[in-house]
Amino acid sequence: MTAKYAIILAAGQGTRMKSKLYKVLHPVCGRPMVDHVLTQIEANNMDEIVTIVGHGSEAVEQTLGDRTEYALQAEQLGTGHAVLQAEELLGAKDGITLIACGDTPLFTAQTFAELFEYHKQKGAVATVLTARIDNPFGYGRIIRNEIGIVNKIVEQKDATQEEAAVKEINTGVYVFDNKELFAALHKIKNDNAQGEYYLTDVMEVFQKEGKIVAAYKMDDFEESMGVNDRLALSKATKVMRRRINEEHMRNGVTLIDPESTYIDIDVKIGNDTVIEPGVQLKGKTVIGTDCKIGAHSEIIDSQIGNNVTVTSSYIEDAVMHDNTDIGPYSHLRPQAEIKSGAHIGNFVEVKKATVGENTKVGHLTYVGDATLGHDINVGCGTVFVNYDGVNKHHTNVGDYSFIGSGSNIVAPVNIADHAYVAAGSTITDDIDAHDMGIARGRQVNKKGYFDRYPVAQAAAEAEKNKAENERK
Repeated sequence: MTAKYAIILAAGQGTRMKSKLYKVLHPVCGRPMVDHVLTQIEANNMDEIVTIVGHGSEAVEQTLGDRTEYALQAEQLGTGHAVLQAEELLGAKDGITLIACGDTPLFTAQTFAELFEYHKQKGAVATVLTARIDNPFGYGRIIRNEIGIVNKIVEQKDATQEEAAVKEINTGVYVFDNKELFAALHKIKNDNAQGEYYLTDVMEVFQKEGKIVAAYKMDDFEESMGVNDRLALSKATKVMRRRINEEHMRNGVTLIDPESTYIDIDVKIGNDTVIEPGVQLKGKTVIGTDCKIGAHSEIIDSQIGNNVTVTSSYIEDAVMHDNTDIGPYSHLRPQAEIKSGAHIGNFVEVKKATVGENTKVGHLTYVGDATLGHDINVGCGTVFVNYDGVNKHHTNVGDYSFIGSGSNIVAPVNIADHAYVAAGSTITDDIDAHDMGIARGRQVNKKGYFDRYPVAQAAAEAEKNKAENERK
């Protein structure tokens, strides 16, 4: 079986991005561009992959890890020179080599597989992946002879007027006989407008040597879109978003308005879940079946069970178990866990806390650094006071307890099972089972106190005038 290798070109600086972030690391739907490329190549069961790095090499290696080997292009002398940096790793090996660019995140594993197969069928020494485009400006042109054989690839800046009119373009993806590739790279020159060693010039080398150069024309030009600036990045992201959304819909997810729904590539969603407009699902979020994710909710790196309702809320690095609900306008912060049957109402914030089964946290409440048991009622306006200005402290609330509205639970404190906190209390000490904690000032009524206020005098005058008017 023929060995298959790949070289990913990821050494360019990407100055047109005008960014501190290295170009191929700009994300598209939750993954860096170069990660998309590597993932699709990996799906073809490669024997070895080498990524050519230059500017930002450490960041690229940190992102991709040991999924690929690396070769450094210290000087940017063109694509041919870049590929040559992999010679030490691959040059002596028999097999075929795929070359792709790290800034082309839309290529699919299927397209790479088809290119490999076409290359084998043609018995070519090199096969270039091409596409037809009405406005080919900026792309290398595929120049064929009278019988359709590829003679050469001409870059935009080196093209004659006749060559520039050609609409078949080079996508920047190739398959080569591996040893032939590296032999030809030593024969190309840099006598061109850029003063660079073009990888495409090896095609002329092969042509002069009488070797077969094939071209496989893909149907979907959109897939070959390269990203060199923020405009192209937005276009590539839009294409990827559409693909992702269509895949989820084919798998039984309802997207009310796909155009306004943003789903990252690693998100998983169960069937019969409904996603309303304006929703953003990011990172490695997993959503179960029969859920409803309400309009303008944002969920990041979170686990959402089955039959969960999220209404206009923000959830990050949190867990919601089956048959729970939240919102509107609530916030689950990291390490929040909402157990089965629990209810999180409107304007509630939960951070680093567990809310037990069937517990209700209705509204206007902060639960931080706490463990709440099952079947608890937490009244409106309750605050779990977890921070003393230096350290965070934990609160435990037992099963079947009742926390009255407007209470402050000052950690560290333990409230036992079947305990009761009276509304308006500030609790600083533990409460035993079946006891009630009440901590509020005694009410004192001051007789006639209202009459001292200027507003009372104005009210009396208004009542007097009203009475006089009624008499008239």
